[in-house]
Amino acid sequence: MDKNILITGSSQGIGLCIAKYLAKNFNVYISGRYRDKLQKLCTEYGFKGFADTDLTKDNAAEKLISKTGVNIDILINNAGVYFYNPIEKMTEEDIQNSIKINTIAPYKLSKAVIPYMKKQNWGRIINIGSISGVVGEANASIYTMTKASLIGLTKALALELAQNNITVNIINPGWVDTELINNKNLEEDFTKEEILETIPQKRFVTPDEIASVCEFLISDNAKTITGQSINICAGLSLGC
Repeated sequence: MDKNILITGSSQGIGLCIAKYLAKNFNVYISGRYRDKLQKLCTEYGFKGFADTDLTKDNAAEKLISKTGVNIDILINNAGVYFYNPIEKMTEEDIQNSIKINTIAPYKLSKAVIPYMKKQNWGRIINIGSISGVVGEANASIYTMTKASLIGLTKALALELAQNNITVNIINPGWVDTELINNKNLEEDFTKEEILETIPQKRFVTPDEIASVCEFLISDNAKTITGQSINICAGLSLGC
């Protein structure tokens, strides 16, 4: 399938895994803040291109789309920031950056690519949310709020675009086996063992499992799936 995919926040973690997974069948464009790192990843994995953009800045979405230099057929809104703090300790900067990156950027990026998708009567938008946006997470109120709003955006756009052959869905991962899990600083709050005890399947989600669902949602086999909130969480949304 000769389609162009833009994946935000794809210089590491889930985003990079999705990019590598999809690069065998699609023209993948990655994005992030650091040009040198993105350039190196393109050379290493054969991605078609990259766009370095800070999504907290004004007109970031428009600049990001412009830098790819192509029409985007498939948008994967993966970029996100996570803050773990009681609400009274959240700084104004953290609040604003969370809203800009987790909510406003996906909205504006969708706005930027939808005209082309409508013109060709085909498109796919996949938002990467979080199980926190589904069930809530104590001490992560701003993250929970912004990810919950992304579920609302997904449903609204799916309805709005249903007759244009454009599907919009959101994947809500639980704890994923990425750099975050393996960061020693995480143990200041809870250990990996403590996290596992909260997960019914007693295992972390792998990035490949998320990437494979993205691939399915892009395919024609999923053309009637739209507006759906898909929890990939090893049962975490069901409780302990």
